[in-house]
Amino acid sequence: MNLRPISLKEAKAFVDEYHRHHKPSIGWKFGVGLEEDSILIGVIMAGRPVARMLDDGYTLEVTRCCTLGDKNASSMLYGAIRRAAKALGYKKCITYTLESESGISLKASGWTHVSDVRGRSWTTPSRPREDNHPLDNKRRWEVIL
Repeated sequence: MNLRPISLKEAKAFVDEYHRHHKPSIGWKFGVGLEEDSILIGVIMAGRPVARMLDDGYTLEVTRCCTLGDKNASSMLYGAIRRAAKALGYKKCITYTLESESGISLKASGWTHVSDVRGRSWTTPSRPREDNHPLDNKRRWEVIL
């Protein structure tokens, strides 16, 4: 397996086709692709933290990680995004998993479970929205760089 640069368009297409429960994220700073025998088998996408209170200019959020299920693929991508973020001067990376997901790939690449987040809708009476994401409780993970 080899890491490679990836464009936003290519990352979104991969997530749209293969992610179990999310559409491609909107925000984007950069991403990393993973291939085997010149076939794309995984992508990771990073952007600004979705939660405004966490957006301090030095925190990067992994907004999507999607693979075809190859062994160690997710861990390789989380490790790659961590190294890239550190090289770019970020101080911390965060991401979220559903409560039902183990987070084993995050643990394997040095991330720590730091809090639980109640799942909820983004819609409000003053700004109704259509929920296209799971409303399950989530776990927040972080790695200090």
